[in-house]
Amino acid sequence: MEKICIILDRLRSAHNTGNIFRIAEAVGASEIIACGYTPAPPHPKLAKTAMGTDEMVPCRVMPDAATAIRTLREEGYKMILAAEYAPGSVFAWEKKYEFPLAIVLGNEALGVSPEALDAVDGLVSLPMFGEKCSINVGNAAAAILYAVIGVSHYGVEV
Repeated sequence: MEKICIILDRLRSAHNTGNIFRIAEAVGASEIIACGYTPAPPHPKLAKTAMGTDEMVPCRVMPDAATAIRTLREEGYKMILAAEYAPGSVFAWEKKYEFPLAIVLGNEALGVSPEALDAVDGLVSLPMFGEKCSINVGNAAAAILYAVIGVSHYGVEV
């Protein structure tokens, strides 16, 4: 399995964070980096939702996503993308991925921080057809991470 890191940028909800730990474990992600005020293990609400995966997926804590991105670049990550529905974003299954790969997931209300957006190599998103153009960060993480795996390992094309 290719190396995938998930950077959580100022997530508010321990339940969302726990859900993302479950997804990370399911897709074989190498680690999670919790940034800012993102809940990190050990945390009782996170642990309840994570169902043990918070003890299986390595987690580092960093002050902010921009620091995490700089650190991963120093560690040799080839591609760092933000999950953000914005002009210039590419649908997750249309992107050609390079590994090691990191995906930045942003705050439930605010998205990815401007500093992190300035530091990434590009944006990936999911198509939005409604008026709100927003889904839960855990749902977005699942869809995007499975798209990465589908494109990279199974040649899925839409």
